Amino acid sequence: MNPFRTFTLLFLLMFLNKPGNARAQRNQPSSEILSRAETSAIINDAVRKQFGIDFTIIRAYKYIDRSGQYCCVLTEKLDSLVENDKGGYDSLHYVIRAINLKEDSGKLKKVWEINDHAIRDQKFAGVEKSIWFWTRYIEFTDFDGDGLIEPIVVYGSGTEDNEGGRIKFIIYYKGQKVAIRHQDSDLDEGRATQVDKAYYTLPPKLKASLTAKMEAMNKARQGIFEKTSF
Repeated sequence: MNPFRTFTLLFLLMFLNKPGNARAQRNQPSSEILSRAETSAIINDAVRKQFGIDFTIIRAYKYIDRSGQYCCVLTEKLDSLVENDKGGYDSLHYVIRAINLKEDSGKLKKVWEINDHAIRDQKFAGVEKSIWFWTRYIEFTDFDGDGLIEPIVVYGSGTEDNEGGRIKFIIYYKGQKVAIRHQDSDLDEGRATQVDKAYYTLPPKLKASLTAKMEAMNKARQGIFEKTSF
């Protein structure tokens, strides 16, 4: 069977065969985290080859809105394992990639992708030991009620001295990519936040969600954002 038709069938079954979903999907956007089994069924070997999905899939989201059905796949390259102070191991990743796929007439189409890597050059200060997706803060929601989901993808890095790192928010709003780039540091002079101009055109509820995520990071000591950052 054509892998793209397989994707379409699986996608529809997983969305519409759950109690109450058929009616809900016709009326409002929704999103859900795919299980490992569902991810493997949709992102099979043929799909991986088609879109060059070579890294480990750490999470996949399915979402549907008035524009169609989507699957957003988050991948991280596994570079090494290091022992932690709890007696276990942490995985280190030097490269990450997110790819957003849309079902289109029985085939898959890439809508957008995100690529980034850890800064490993020893000539630069703040060499990063790993970069990864911060799934706690990732969200797929229709913030302005127009029937279209606005994805928020969040990821960050950590330095070898654990004194800083980068945090990035990537938002897709009406087909436009909007980014917030934050350089974190324990020192005031080491912190900086860069905001795309398009951020100020985002709907209030979306901006409120971004602010709430930053406040949660402050509380969890995952970053230091000041109210005057932007």
